[in-house]
Amino acid sequence: MALIISDKKVYKSVTIKIGSNVLTRPDGQLDRERMAHITEEIAHLHQAGIKVILVSSGAVASGRSIVKSPVKRDPVSERQLLSSVGQVKLLTTYASLFDAHGITCAQVLVTKQDFRTREHYLNMKNCLSVLLDSDIVPIINENDAVSVTALMFTDNDELAGLVASMMNTQALFILSNVDGVFSGDPAHPDSVLIDVIENRTTDLTEFVTTQKSNFGRGGMLTKGRVARNTAASGISVYIANGTRDHIIRDLAMKTDAAPHTLFSPGTPSPAVKKWMAYSAGFAQSEVVINAGAKQALFSPKATSLLLAGVTEMNGLFEKGDLLRILDEDHHLVGIGKAQYDRKKAEEHLGDKKYKPLVHYDYLVLFP
Repeated sequence: MALIISDKKVYKSVTIKIGSNVLTRPDGQLDRERMAHITEEIAHLHQAGIKVILVSSGAVASGRSIVKSPVKRDPVSERQLLSSVGQVKLLTTYASLFDAHGITCAQVLVTKQDFRTREHYLNMKNCLSVLLDSDIVPIINENDAVSVTALMFTDNDELAGLVASMMNTQALFILSNVDGVFSGDPAHPDSVLIDVIENRTTDLTEFVTTQKSNFGRGGMLTKGRVARNTAASGISVYIANGTRDHIIRDLAMKTDAAPHTLFSPGTPSPAVKKWMAYSAGFAQSEVVINAGAKQALFSPKATSLLLAGVTEMNGLFEKGDLLRILDEDHHLVGIGKAQYDRKKAEEHLGDKKYKPLVHYDYLVLFP
């Protein structure tokens, strides 16, 4: 099935996340046959001029199939060992399979801290842009060997969402070993596949199980949240079954040949807001706002955060620092860039006419 690049139905850039359960057999060994099919599918897209970024799990599972040491270790050390050994085998396998199609691939290992500042974020974006412009397929994975547990991505779904938003690809394919999001337990006969999820505020916990995969860290609830947030930035997100043949080409061509769940894209966000949306975990300071301020922020009219709505400030901050914005129940409702430091904010706390603490152009809300 050849791709027609002039066909308007075909995506021109995609981020593809492959889960561990797609790449491994039940015994923990890499499924080379499945990997060969995946690389062939990506090769068809690549040769049609479609930019492809691959976010691949599988290093820990791959290492587990190699390391036979009976020595017991703590979970962090065990993960460092398995990922260090397994990453070599995983990328060697990918390189060999892509080489058979005349395609060069590159390894990009990252940690969550690599995205902590706008400078780091842009540096990572430049790296991936150079690879894509050179017709090289980037293969991205979290650097589990050196990642600090408290600052690890939830799993590679979160990393894939960040990368897709950062590179502004038209679509993100999250491929696991299930067909998509179901209305209940997929094993239950009354559960049905949800074809499209439109509403960003849909409560996924109503029908999504929290069960995790055998080899990965995340579950369908994580996938759903990542998909919803990524779609909100203007990217079409699909959750589909990576063990199905031709699933990548079917999704890239927007056919209905394979079952999937599509999270419909919202209005595209400015680049700086995309970075901010994924940086809440790095903000060192926070402000608490009252109910009136929260209502104003979430009104249809674009609204900045005024000092009059701030009831509490925690942590020191300077102009340009990111602030976590909490409601009266201390739930995270947004993140914004401070227009001035805490000292100035305290000096003008009672001044209702003073300029906003956070301007709307540098404010991201989390419904």
